[in-house]
Amino acid sequence: MAVFQETLTLRARGVGLHEFTEQVAGVLGRSGMTRGVVTIFCQHTSASLVIMENADPSARSDLVAWLDRLVPADDPAFEHTLEGPDDMPSHIKMALTRTSESVPFAERKLQLGTWQGIFLWEHRHSPHARTVIVTVLG
Repeated sequence: MAVFQETLTLRARGVGLHEFTEQVAGVLGRSGMTRGVVTIFCQHTSASLVIMENADPSARSDLVAWLDRLVPADDPAFEHTLEGPDDMPSHIKMALTRTSESVPFAERKLQLGTWQGIFLWEHRHSPHARTVIVTVLG
């Protein structure tokens, strides 16, 4: 089995879903592999990954709003607030979601559905640079 790996740095503008499907496809193209699986891993405790609809932005904003209602930033029970009121909620949101995704590929093309995209889900309000490791196995 062949393995190819690259690290991507993604610039998140703040809370929300930031698509980076094309960057993952670029790594796949550079790998030279034709069939296998791509794994994507986020190296952070206040951001996560999700495969989500990439056609209608309201689907993404609804998802973000729903998780914000589930884990509000102003919960007075949180002790871990050293980096601000969104710090602990961002850790909980990351723990409730995923830090890795796997996508099969064939003929050097990601096998995502018609409306699917790969997104970094930033849980912090301020902009951050996030590191994700993309590993191609084929």
